Amino acid sequence: MYETTSEQDERIDWGKTAADYARHRPGPPPSFYQRLRALDIGLAGQQVLDLATGTGVIARQLARQGCRVMASDIAAEQVAMAKALAQDQDLAIDFQTASAEDTQAPERAMDVVTANQCFLYFDTQAVVKNLIRWLKPNGCLVISHFSWLPHIDPIAQATEDLILQHNSHWQGAGYDGVTQPAYPGLAPNMHYSGYFYYDEAIPFTRDSWMGRIRASRGIGATLNPEQVAAFDTEHEALLAKIAEPEFTITHRIDAHILRPGMVATG
Repeated sequence: MYETTSEQDERIDWGKTAADYARHRPGPPPSFYQRLRALDIGLAGQQVLDLATGTGVIARQLARQGCRVMASDIAAEQVAMAKALAQDQDLAIDFQTASAEDTQAPERAMDVVTANQCFLYFDTQAVVKNLIRWLKPNGCLVISHFSWLPHIDPIAQATEDLILQHNSHWQGAGYDGVTQPAYPGLAPNMHYSGYFYYDEAIPFTRDSWMGRIRASRGIGATLNPEQVAAFDTEHEALLAKIAEPEFTITHRIDAHILRPGMVATG
């Protein structure tokens, strides 16, 4: 589930997935934040901006770690859900409904800007201009992904096959864990300063995996309610045949860390 953009992207409406997204779509596991902290990212007191925050999974975790967090998303339904979850957890996060390109943030104020599972949707040139304004000279951008691996996980593979039966336009199938995205337009204004990836087995129940898939681009964000219900019925029957009530799905977690300025040359 390493998605690419296509002519079908204009049909995506993440607002339709807000309820399932909040309940069933997990963010990266604790190990992800531990690795970032080892790189001095996500430390208490840092000013962080989370772009395309969805229901605020990363924003809320960084706020729990003591960061001062701003977050934006283009879908008003997602932002409303994120605000409610943050309030329930007594977390102070400054949310705004805006695309990454139109997000407003103070200049030279951000220690970290995060973009999880979303950078491919952005207008790179416009966002890079924002990043140069937002980030402190020693600040960083973290582009991260949290993707299941169908080639080594039979439940994920069977689910992908079913998604494609219901939505042949979906382009997120078949991620091999090797192909890395290209981010054209970032250089020379942003340069790589770090990268990591690793695999982890993420626990699910049949119900939570069904919810996770409904909260995906291939199903809930694209199909109409009747189509989602039809998929869900078949998915439930499939999982009853191939999966135990509780199981794990192997995911690959990665983070690309970039900083402002050009790479020094000798």
